[in-house]
This record gives sequence, structure tokens and C-alpha cells, in this order.
Amino acid sequence: MQDTNNQYLQAVQLSQDIFIKKTRDYGTAWRVLRTISVVDQIFIKALRIRTIQELKTQKVGDDIKSEFMGILNYAIIGLIQLELGNPTVEELPVDTTAKLYQKQVQFAMDTMQSKNHDYGEAWRDMSQESFADLILMKLLRIKQILQNDGKTLISEGIDANYVDIINYAAFALILIQEGKH
Repeated sequence: MQDTNNQYLQAVQLSQDIFIKKTRDYGTAWRVLRTISVVDQIFIKALRIRTIQELKTQKVGDDIKSEFMGILNYAIIGLIQLELGNPTVEELPVDTTAKLYQKQVQFAMDTMQSKNHDYGEAWRDMSQESFADLILMKLLRIKQILQNDGKTLISEGIDANYVDIINYAAFALILIQEGKH
């Protein structure tokens, strides 16, 4: 488990470095995004991964690893947006944004550790295709929850689906780093 924790933190750190650099370049323009817009951004990236996997070729420079990093970052944005509420034109300082990011990473990592305990790191034997498919499934679930005005009868909410997306993306990044994908 110690290796997983370190690998997880490395995968997230790479994604966070990009996130913070983009925050310095663009500010927090993403604060205007409503939940459905965040979901659609992740959907585009996950669908692109799936298309590249199926066609075994790509024409745009960003590789699958970059797309998984983008998915992780947008899912963090989704969690931050849920926490802050009221998507609006608002510029957050970089240090505040970094703290919000780290808070959500810790939440996702805590969930990962609990699930890894119970599932025995089954994700290590999963295919990259499964990660893309599971992310797409979680996005479709969020869309359905939104159509139900955010209400569920017995299912987890939007936040839990974002956490799963973060963790699937981190797992894919770990396996890419290990050369398994």
C-alpha cells in the first residue's frame, strides 16, 4: 500500500503542477463552469481517450496520459465547484486555489485508501480501456443525477462520482508510469 500511496501522490502532483501553472496563466476562469459543463469537459477527454484506444492512432498532440491528467484536474474542479457553490465570475488567488485543490486530493486519496483496503488493489489488473469506460459511466450517472435535480434514492451523489473519476484517472496514470498501459 505504501507504494500505491507514493505513486498516487506522484500522479496527482504532476496533474496539480499543470493545474497551478494554468491557474497562473488563465486565473480561475473555470469558476464560471456549472456542474454539467465540468461533466462535459471530462466527457470530451474520456471519449477522446476511448477513440484513440479504438483507432490506435491520434492526430492531436495531447497523448492519453495528458488526457487522464486533464480528467483528474477537471474532477477536482468539479469537487471545488460543489464545495464553493454558485458558479460565478470570481478570481481566486493562486494560493487559495492550491489549498482547495489539495483538500479535494486528500478527500479522494482517503477514499482510495479505504477502497483499496476492501478491494485489494484490484485496479492494478484493470485495462486502460476499463478506466476510460468507468469514467464515462460515472459521467453518465452524474448527468442522470442532474436530470433528477440532484436527488438520488439510494445512490451516491455527484461528489462520490467525481472522487471515483479522480481515482480512476490516478490509477491509469500510475499504470502508464509503470509501463503497463
